[in-house]
Amino acid sequence: MSNMKTPLPQCAPMGEQTATLYTRDKAVMRKLDTLVADFPDTYKLTGQDEVSKTYSFPKSHVSYRKPRAVSTEQRERARQMMIKRNKGKNIKDFFIEI
Repeated sequence: MSNMKTPLPQCAPMGEQTATLYTRDKAVMRKLDTLVADFPDTYKLTGQDEVSKTYSFPKSHVSYRKPRAVSTEQRERARQMMIKRNKGKNIKDFFIEI
């Protein structure tokens, strides 16, 4: 299996208005746990084990987007910005003396 952390939406019958999401990704679980705590009538934790959780929420809350396209020019500007930012840092700052 290539990526076990990807959230997996479950298929539901056409008339069903509830989406089910299974995930092992800790960041996704944290975000959804916050939504469950803040909006208990909308988001529900329906199952969990040691490494994963399953949530349910209205299908209307699911959105699909195109992947973000980054041009070569934008990529190069970001690269130069990071080079400029990192120039002032000393490699010794990243290590702890023992």
